[in-house]
Amino acid sequence: MIVREASQHRVLVLGGDGFCGWPTCLHLSRLGYDIIIVDDLSRRTIDAEYGTSSLTPIRSPTERLEAWYERTGRKIEFLKIRAGESSEEMIALLKTLQPRTIVHFAEQRSAPFSMKSWRERRYTMERNLSATHDLLIAAAQLHSPPHIVHLGSIGVYGYKTRSFMLPEGYLTVTAHVNGVDEKMEILYPADPESIYHLSKANDQLLFQYYSKNDRLPITDLHQGIVWGTQTDETELDERLINRFDYDGDYGTVLNRFLLQASLGYPLTVHGTGRQTRAFIHIRDTIRCLAIAINNPPRRGEGVRIYNQVTETHRILDLARLISELSGTPYRFVDNPRLEAEENELEVRNDQLLGLGLEPTCLRTGLLEEVRDIAQRYSHRCDETKIPSTSKWRATPPAPQQTTDAPSTRHSRREPVPDELHAHSPKEAGHDPGVAAP
Repeated sequence: MIVREASQHRVLVLGGDGFCGWPTCLHLSRLGYDIIIVDDLSRRTIDAEYGTSSLTPIRSPTERLEAWYERTGRKIEFLKIRAGESSEEMIALLKTLQPRTIVHFAEQRSAPFSMKSWRERRYTMERNLSATHDLLIAAAQLHSPPHIVHLGSIGVYGYKTRSFMLPEGYLTVTAHVNGVDEKMEILYPADPESIYHLSKANDQLLFQYYSKNDRLPITDLHQGIVWGTQTDETELDERLINRFDYDGDYGTVLNRFLLQASLGYPLTVHGTGRQTRAFIHIRDTIRCLAIAINNPPRRGEGVRIYNQVTETHRILDLARLISELSGTPYRFVDNPRLEAEENELEVRNDQLLGLGLEPTCLRTGLLEEVRDIAQRYSHRCDETKIPSTSKWRATPPAPQQTTDAPSTRHSRREPVPDELHAHSPKEAGHDPGVAAP
């Protein structure tokens, strides 16, 4: 292989064909970076295998990149390679391309998908950890290792109500041993609620080790739920349009609500809807990636962690907002997840704000922008794919009772409060087994 001259502006994007990866590549290219996409198109393969597809029509990588060159005069290179398949191949790739930054999106990104069955659990854990570890192995072989920017998840913290704001990655604790108090900074204790989030929690440990042992410069972005579809770059040409996933495994909750509203399909709210989650618009996702690239940690500094979120909302409040805007009713459905019926969530994001991020907050205009996309391509929607069928725990056969005493193996689920039922229009006919992610 011919070793290319190292470039301060060369960025290798693993998983650059996906929902977050594609608009990130275009944004960075427009900013002047030399972008090389590495992707095995596995997200498209999952669509084919499970009979789903993006609501928006996604062109081939070749067509996309030709359209980008026609519109901007900038070239993006595409290499069809599976990250995590071969350590040797990844080592050779990095030695050949000599990137100064590697953006790591090359992981199965859906929590519901990771919980479909044991097969998807294994696929998610195997693919995600092997991709991350092979990247770290390869980077450690280089004399001047690249800055690795990883897209993680805010879900590694878990969703328990706390009396304090979630810190950015680390927690200062005091250990009291033999009458002596000693303060130390530790990685915030992970509390993942799906196999997907468990894989992200394991990523954190890999990053901590390789940052310490091989002094790799690493930034880990703990991102919230992404909403929105288009960016300034993907709007330039229909051939550049971004994914719009609406199925029960890959569609994010706010985008799904907007599609359901455009179809007159009752919005599906899990359980009580009182779960609070962190959100970020896709436009802010790509801006945060650019900020992280421009502010790398020094070698030996330790892993830099940003909470990549801009606001928090209760799921029920989002459903009510979309229902009021569209006139589409919402319905409460059984929650397939093992999670608290309700929680409060406050998240610190001081670092990105301090580095210049101006948050794109939820507002009617942007909701309408997403709904317009949903309405424009609604003819491509397969409504049978809207229900979420993934269960966090399969129901095993009922054990035979050896006594007349009632079983206490499973805790009793509290009913949905009457106050919430009052906001669920009775005329909304809908399958109660349908759930949204």
